[in-house]
Amino acid sequence: MTKLALLCLGLGISGICSAQDIDDAAVVRKVADYAVAHAAFKFIGDNNQTYTVSKDIPASVKAKISDHLSEWHYPNGVLNIAMVDLGAYLKDDKYSNFAKQHVAFAFDNYKYFEARQKAGEKYSGYPFNQLINTRVLDDCGAMGASVIDVYNSVKRPDYKAYIDNAANHISNKQERLPDGTLCRPNPYKWTLWGDDLYMSVPFLARMGKLSGDKKYFDDAVAQIKHFSHYLWDEKAGLYVHYYYEDLKRQGVAHWGRANGWIMLAKVQLLNYLPENHPGRAEVIADVTRQILGVAPYQSASGIWHQVLDRNDSYTETSCTAMFVYCIAKGVNDGWLDKRYITIAEKGWEGLVKEKITEDGQLKDVCIGTNTSADISFYYNRPTELNDFHGVGPVIEAGIEVARYHAANPPKKK
Repeated sequence: MTKLALLCLGLGISGICSAQDIDDAAVVRKVADYAVAHAAFKFIGDNNQTYTVSKDIPASVKAKISDHLSEWHYPNGVLNIAMVDLGAYLKDDKYSNFAKQHVAFAFDNYKYFEARQKAGEKYSGYPFNQLINTRVLDDCGAMGASVIDVYNSVKRPDYKAYIDNAANHISNKQERLPDGTLCRPNPYKWTLWGDDLYMSVPFLARMGKLSGDKKYFDDAVAQIKHFSHYLWDEKAGLYVHYYYEDLKRQGVAHWGRANGWIMLAKVQLLNYLPENHPGRAEVIADVTRQILGVAPYQSASGIWHQVLDRNDSYTETSCTAMFVYCIAKGVNDGWLDKRYITIAEKGWEGLVKEKITEDGQLKDVCIGTNTSADISFYYNRPTELNDFHGVGPVIEAGIEVARYHAANPPKKK
């Protein structure tokens, strides 16, 4: 019996299933349910005691958040957004409530740790450090976007205050090049990371809709233009991971997830950008160019590689899920020709066959990754079972493939 058949049986699907027989919604539920079951939203002290609320933690105890899924870090924002989308698609509050619980857990507890930090306490893994100390886009962009999604149904004043602070940071405080391109002060001054298009644009898109202020949409469109200018490799038809401003030089690697973040940012902007915005057609043309650029590098299994143009690098789950989501979303929303859906279908089939375990965990997700001048760094980045960089993108990919198949039922063989 094949691995796909075994997974289908594990999902309650009878018979030997082909790609046409995959129950997309069942697969997505399996992945999301694993996250729901394993996010504890608690604290563990260095005394090995568990605490549900921060006020119960003794002043002498150093506590950490119980698990990665409960932390305040940009992949958690990606997951929250996916859970809100899944709840809306399946009409199941269990998933949207996960995002609400995650945000509430942070806002109900971070001030306790903020007070201790102001008193001089710091240690590795300090709870909610990125919420307490916003310094770079990683700290507020993806999480801020997810707070907006939650705020749409939970109108807490402290959520709105945080949203406004994040908007002010991205618009007025984050470092930029002279042409307005968002950049990082570290590890080299100033560096563009492809990741940062996602850490800014989805928030700006949501802020544009929430505030009604066109400046956020305009900035988001401008960032896409700028990042493409600095990072697009015309010869390869791919993006490089970074650009060193001090050297005026592109990076060495066409890293999969960086390309995924960039594509995801463009598509999330299109989800909110008004139809009559003068930059909309340009964004569609840009993301279509990227989709056509990445398509030739898809492997026979449907899964893309860690280094996209190096087929001796391992096949990687998170970038594949991002590409699948973006392509299927484009087809579903009508700005991408329907014939390209087969790219997304093949990618989804590969994920189901090779990367999703029977209990809903994800294999071969690259861990968090810095920049490097040597290609071997990207080849050798470790993977972790169910690393939280992949969970949100896989859920989003499954939603869009399920949407397509619901509207276009596959023909039975």
